[in-house]
Amino acid sequence: MRIDVLTLFPRMFEGPMGESIIGKAVEKELLEIKLHNFREYSDNKHQQVDDYPYGGGAGMLLKVQPIYNNLKAIEEETPNKNRRVILLDPAGKQFDQKMAEEFSQEEQLIFICGHYEGYDERIRSLVTDEVSLGDYVLTGGELGAMVMIDATVRLLPEVLGNKNSAQTDSHSTGLLEHPQFTRPADFQGMKVPEVLTNGNHKLIEAWQLKESLRRTYLRRPDMLENFDLTPEMEKMLEEIKIEEK
Repeated sequence: MRIDVLTLFPRMFEGPMGESIIGKAVEKELLEIKLHNFREYSDNKHQQVDDYPYGGGAGMLLKVQPIYNNLKAIEEETPNKNRRVILLDPAGKQFDQKMAEEFSQEEQLIFICGHYEGYDERIRSLVTDEVSLGDYVLTGGELGAMVMIDATVRLLPEVLGNKNSAQTDSHSTGLLEHPQFTRPADFQGMKVPEVLTNGNHKLIEAWQLKESLRRTYLRRPDMLENFDLTPEMEKMLEEIKIEEK
């Protein structure tokens, strides 16, 4: 996969995009990340990328011309690629695990990070997706882009050492992940549930499923509203409701 980021602050990405899982993916050539300072594409002699809005209003708007020219340069460099062009915007669709899974199937992702009061509306005609990290406003799109890139890249084939790791994450299955434990089995009187130490994989799987349901029911009951429960899950959930009264 190739990821291009249009930003006025490319150095913000140098640390996060060069460490941990993402850094290793780049080293293995599973991922290519290109940072573009779109100020360099401004046709203004002062490299101005923002201007006052027509009709008045607070703040400055990001101009369409530098973004357009930067996108054209990327498209000329990477012709014939299936790509998504993502505009980071508080008014966009909220990012979630399903969207990360969709993005991970693409050959190329291009993120546009704004840093002013808003965008010239014509920029929206240049993108395929308008995405928000959540119902709050950041000073720019850079941090949001980093989060989306991280959530997407870890889903690429061979990026995570354990192939099943991403598939069992919270939100990937539609439920929150069950509690997990490691050694020692007894730490200062806090013991690992006995079912996890007895080696009976059928009982372990049943326990994990029930505890996944329990955690979702207690912490994110909204996730269960549209979740298709099996008869086994429905029985477990009824037991959980009685146990948690």
